Amino acid sequence: MQPIVVVDDDPEMRNALEEAVKRFGFDVMVAESASEGMEVLKNHDCSLVITDMKMPGMNGLEFIRHIRKLSTTLPVLVITGFGTVENAVECMKLGASDYLMKPFSFDNLKQAITGLIEPAPANGEIITEDKSMKRLLRIAYEVARTDTTILITGESGTGKELIARYIHRQSLRREKNFVAVNCAAIPENLLESELFGHERGAFTGALEKKIGKFEIADGGTFLLDEIGEMSLPLQAKLLRVLQEREIDRIGSKKPLSINIRVITTTNRDLAGEVEKGNFREDLFYRISVFPLELPPLRERTSDVRILSEFFLKKHASQYGKYISGFSEDAFNYLYTQSWKGNIRELENVIQRAVLLSRSEFIESGDFMIEKSRNVRQDGKTIKEMEKDLILRTLSATNGNRTRTAECLGITVRTLRNKLNEYRLNA
Repeated sequence: MQPIVVVDDDPEMRNALEEAVKRFGFDVMVAESASEGMEVLKNHDCSLVITDMKMPGMNGLEFIRHIRKLSTTLPVLVITGFGTVENAVECMKLGASDYLMKPFSFDNLKQAITGLIEPAPANGEIITEDKSMKRLLRIAYEVARTDTTILITGESGTGKELIARYIHRQSLRREKNFVAVNCAAIPENLLESELFGHERGAFTGALEKKIGKFEIADGGTFLLDEIGEMSLPLQAKLLRVLQEREIDRIGSKKPLSINIRVITTTNRDLAGEVEKGNFREDLFYRISVFPLELPPLRERTSDVRILSEFFLKKHASQYGKYISGFSEDAFNYLYTQSWKGNIRELENVIQRAVLLSRSEFIESGDFMIEKSRNVRQDGKTIKEMEKDLILRTLSATNGNRTRTAECLGITVRTLRNKLNEYRLNA
């Protein structure tokens, strides 16, 4: 994977960001100023830029303008303090992809980075050889040129956000912001403020004015991911946004007009949720003017090979391993799986196999974590196999507990407890 570029004039913050990015598993390059950052970008292909707002010489606003002259698609994450909220919003309007307010947590940074890098392949294109997917993309291309509200449905892990981003890139709004909010990832009591923003003093804890994501998306595309998780009171407020094209910041005395194209996604049966009284019928018809349904991976078997090869190349590069391909047995194994987690599950399986592989080719034995689920293998108990897998993965990551936990899909705390258990048993 191409490196992430960190640009910050503060040595402590720059070093902290560099260390954090490395812990997330990405390569990183650093620059002490925006001018130095531009030289890095001119001479290297990069996957993301993380930049401070206030810097001597060229500031964050000027830096964004120069970046967009080089590339209109390179993601840019802006780091800003409370005193520069308006500048951060201005950066978003100039083409920044997202911003973080200081102070932010390790998890906030990780979420922002992965949200900007992981949704699409490096070239932003959708990888498929499936006829039904190609037909869906042709339809998406046609509807992208309009401002029609779109509802994208499909199981978790099928690539709903990827399709939404594709629609934005093909639309007349492609030069403006694409802003995504996951309704399931934000607590209900915070989601309204995240969407609409708030004025200073609007409620306890509102120490500064906050610009909402609707406002940041003005002129561009707004994605409401997993809209089925939205509460009924917020659904009513969203309906007003779609009808009136106005928003009310919490605590504000007057509405703000916005010009956005709205795309929503869900893995739920919204028509069924309407029948149960969990989703507003009027909102359902408002967001589903043009529905697109993504097929699950088990119905796209022709894509298993091409996706597996893409993920192999991606993660082999990430972990610095030379693996040229899959054995036929390995491919046969991949074709026999039901992939309930769809493309996301397939990538996780390939990532773990890359870590565990000790040869030039991925073999079926490298998928042991999936093959051994709830069974005994080679006379070992499940606990013994679990221990073996954890220790092998820890070895493959050179003892990096954070990366090991990520690869295994567990928390660092769980990993630490397991290792302590093994020591006690020994």
